[in-house]
Amino acid sequence: MELANDKHYLALCGGVGGAKLALGLAHCLPPQSLTIAVNIGDNFEHLGLPIWPDIDTVSYTLAGLANPEQGWGRQAETWQVMDELKRLGAPDWFALGDKDIALHLHRKHLLEQGNTAAEATQLINQALGVTHTVLPISNQTISTKVHTDIGTLEFQEYFVKERAQPKLLGLDYVGAKSAQLLPQVESLLGDPSLTGIIICPSNPYLSIGPMLAISGLKAKLARSNAPVLAVSPIIGGQAIKGPTAKIMTELKVTPCATLIADLYAGFVDITIIDETDRALVSIKPLIKATPTLMMNLFEKKRLAVECIKTLDGFRDE
Repeated sequence: MELANDKHYLALCGGVGGAKLALGLAHCLPPQSLTIAVNIGDNFEHLGLPIWPDIDTVSYTLAGLANPEQGWGRQAETWQVMDELKRLGAPDWFALGDKDIALHLHRKHLLEQGNTAAEATQLINQALGVTHTVLPISNQTISTKVHTDIGTLEFQEYFVKERAQPKLLGLDYVGAKSAQLLPQVESLLGDPSLTGIIICPSNPYLSIGPMLAISGLKAKLARSNAPVLAVSPIIGGQAIKGPTAKIMTELKVTPCATLIADLYAGFVDITIIDETDRALVSIKPLIKATPTLMMNLFEKKRLAVECIKTLDGFRDE
């Protein structure tokens, strides 16, 4: 099902939740009509390897290689390297499958050859058979630091090692102010032919926040000729996956589907919430209710179609 061949959409995306909508969009739009810019705030080096979880999750998902139960990692994965690391007494808190490690080794080699992060990502995606454009939001490094009641943690230490259990007190996106928006993304945002921008239902603090912290991105979104649509990751006051609702509560914010409209105020034109929260629909700010739960491919494509049609309708008004 392809809805457009003369239009172009930009999706800002995090990991598992964002990858679901990215897959739906990829099924509805031809490769030349979709660019997916992905969070890099959770990138880190582990055992000497560059690990880019959100980018890899999106790539694996679009390639049809993601573990369907987890939504991250590879399907039919093996774990011989991890087993040996454990035997050697090496850090084993971050699970890396054998196929996953092969990708990280290849990425390290590509970067050492002088490829940028975007170039390395595109070369890997070509090898995986991903036909749509998946790019890091920047070629520079952004590192999400999580301030908690047990101290300041690297993002993966907080999210994986500590299982997001410590109380979150605040966040810093180190390097974001000096990072430059990826030239391809910046060019697309300034292109008058850009049809629409979709902010996927990713964690607004851990996945979308690092991207929005890049100097000038919010202003570019606000100035873009294309309407900006955000999909809320909150349904009925709860996050479907991950600690979004927990983080909101710890930051003394009431988890609510429409909170996204407030967080992204100033550059988002339309917010899509789940039909469960239909009572929260409003004209200003424009909030629209539709099924947003994505448990299978049909539901992912259905939400993608709704996003595309909503953006197209907004432009036609």
